[in-house]
Amino acid sequence: MQGRVLMIGLGLIGGSLALSIKKAHEKAWVVGYDVNEEQGRLAKMLTVVDELAVSIDEEAVKADLILIAAPVIETEHILHQLLRLELKGNVIISDAGSTKQEIVRAGAKFKEKNIAFIGGHPMAGSHKSGVSAARPLLFENAFYLLTPEDHIKENQLNLLQNWLSGTNARFLVVSPKEHDQLTGVISHFPHIIAASLVHQAKRSGETHELVPRLAAGGFRDITRIASSNPNMWRDILLHNKAVLLELLEDWQLEMEKVKTMLSSASGSEIHHYFADAKHYRDDLPQKQKGAIPAFYDLFVDVPDYPGVISEITGYLAKEEISITNISIRETREDIMGVLVISFQTEEDRSRAISCIKYHTQYDTTIGF
Repeated sequence: MQGRVLMIGLGLIGGSLALSIKKAHEKAWVVGYDVNEEQGRLAKMLTVVDELAVSIDEEAVKADLILIAAPVIETEHILHQLLRLELKGNVIISDAGSTKQEIVRAGAKFKEKNIAFIGGHPMAGSHKSGVSAARPLLFENAFYLLTPEDHIKENQLNLLQNWLSGTNARFLVVSPKEHDQLTGVISHFPHIIAASLVHQAKRSGETHELVPRLAAGGFRDITRIASSNPNMWRDILLHNKAVLLELLEDWQLEMEKVKTMLSSASGSEIHHYFADAKHYRDDLPQKQKGAIPAFYDLFVDVPDYPGVISEITGYLAKEEISITNISIRETREDIMGVLVISFQTEEDRSRAISCIKYHTQYDTTIGF
């Protein structure tokens, strides 16, 4: 395909979308815009985009495809801005936001101008942020949810999917309401729970000074999504408020069930509760990308001596295996420590296992 693409927002998601379009459509010309001028300059320097727009207004009127990868509330403002412009009649407009009902409601006004707005949400991400972390296959095999309204023609939907074919994503068409319910359950609500667990630990740490030290291991791992961007999650919660209030009520009922089990000291009920959760969780797809970025962790048993971390990372560097995070669990004297290394992909982790096995005698374990 050929045409002029305006990519508004040049962070991880916007940058990756731009790269995937450039990879699949050599005749496309991708113009980028970001309120952060430094991100824009970096995107141009890294050839993520072909050109930088001076303003949205100036470039939008020339675009054949407009993609918005901005915070959800900012996306609403951008849509209102685009509504005031004389855009091309055949332009396709889409977004990449994590909520859809409010955004699609704002985008519905394009119907009056016979312009197609199709809500979108590529359900993939990374532990890194910014355009420097962008890569064309970020969305490979990930679900890409599209939320077209009834008036959107099939050829318009197909055109958007063709533009986005370089993502190698798995497109699913759902209603905006269903989208927000699904993402509320599997993404938005878990972030609330993770943040609440951290708040609870913080309160306990005021009276139990060992809490921060003991939380450095498994607790830190299971709550790591609480480190997400607070501005972004403020906007997401406000946009998906109705769904999340319902989920909070369901959660309170679930916790009442647990309280009842504990009060009655029913060992069989407690066992069944955890067993049922284990079975459902173990049956979930392991190699399929979901709404929350997967954590490809590798645990390496290492002796406690100076230089062991640089030794391991040195071997990985020689094999050009990128890591996203590294930490070492607190060790006891004369006991093997545990080095925790996180990778962007399962392939990188598999290569790391082979690399460490070849160069050392250290045992490795995959984190689930």
